[in-house]
Amino acid sequence: GTKFLEKLGSMRGKVAEYFELHVMDGGKILVHGESRVVLEALLHAAKSGKQFQVFLTRSGWKLKKQLEAASISATKIDDMAIGFVMNKMDCVVLGAEGVCESGGIINQLGTLPLAIVAKQFNKPVYTLVESFKFVRFYPLGQDDLPQEYGQPPLGSKTNGENFEDLYSRADYTPPQHITLLFTDLGILTPSAVSDELIKLYL
Repeated sequence: GTKFLEKLGSMRGKVAEYFELHVMDGGKILVHGESRVVLEALLHAAKSGKQFQVFLTRSGWKLKKQLEAASISATKIDDMAIGFVMNKMDCVVLGAEGVCESGGIINQLGTLPLAIVAKQFNKPVYTLVESFKFVRFYPLGQDDLPQEYGQPPLGSKTNGENFEDLYSRADYTPPQHITLLFTDLGILTPSAVSDELIKLYL
């Protein structure tokens, strides 16, 4: 257990080092979710002397205190405002629960629409993720996600209606909406993921 935690810390450290080179001084970064590897990368970039602003969608609001404690400007935005603020952003930064063989990612619900909006505005979408989350899985769409992602929250029944079939805590974002993946193995394009998987599983 201790060795795994040490290795995990080392992985996140490498991701942070690779990502730092892509953080612009004075840049504006839109973050979705509360990924630990994303938080560590932002803190690392700030320690290196980079000055930047972070904008947090609702799923990442909990990161605000930790970012501000490190003197990083952090602003909460509502998910419905992503189209309004996107043209002001320099990039979108995501974590991932899994990186698929296709180079697409499984991540917190709302990632797909955010990535689609970013592409519309020609903004890069960066995924920061440890290589142990690479999986030999090739979804074609949302219906192919594993069942555990579809567990409804308590109290999902409203006015007698059951939203169980419509609920998911994650969505799948295809590789065409991801610009680069920052991993402990290096900086990868989505198309390079399948090659890395072959190396990992051979």
